[in-house]
Amino acid sequence: MPKLSVTIDDRKYEIEATVFPQNESEFEVWVNGERLMVQIPDMEAPFAEQEWLVVNGRPYEITFHKDLDWIKAYGGLHQVEVRDQQALTSRPISGDGRVKAPIPGIITRVMVKKGQEVKIGTPLLILEAMKMENEIRAPRTGVVASLPVSEGQTVLREQVLAEVG
Repeated sequence: MPKLSVTIDDRKYEIEATVFPQNESEFEVWVNGERLMVQIPDMEAPFAEQEWLVVNGRPYEITFHKDLDWIKAYGGLHQVEVRDQQALTSRPISGDGRVKAPIPGIITRVMVKKGQEVKIGTPLLILEAMKMENEIRAPRTGVVASLPVSEGQTVLREQVLAEVG
């Protein structure tokens, strides 16, 4: 479950979220231990183009800065800082060394090449999702056997990003 630390106007929130596989626009979100259901009506639109969200069945108008530096919602403009608490951990892998995308996003940087030797924890690539950079690291020591993605490519959740053999 992704864990984020979000600061809005100097007020800190600990957030965990789970996407429902049967409806990838609906999330179970825990904010400081309180459960909320959040629906993003247009998952295909870029994050900065979202104009509203549904929280616990109630719609809210909201505007996001393209780099998520601020949000505009009821009550005005609010400064935002988002930190991925799991950015330094290995991402989901299968038993055969395939590294899969934990969330849909865009590959913004590839830091290794096919055939390159890597150690466990070596950064492989950067996956940007909702304007947050997720560093995807090698799950084990070995050789990059496959790297089927490139910079600028959009990937889906659970899509294979690399294979370390």
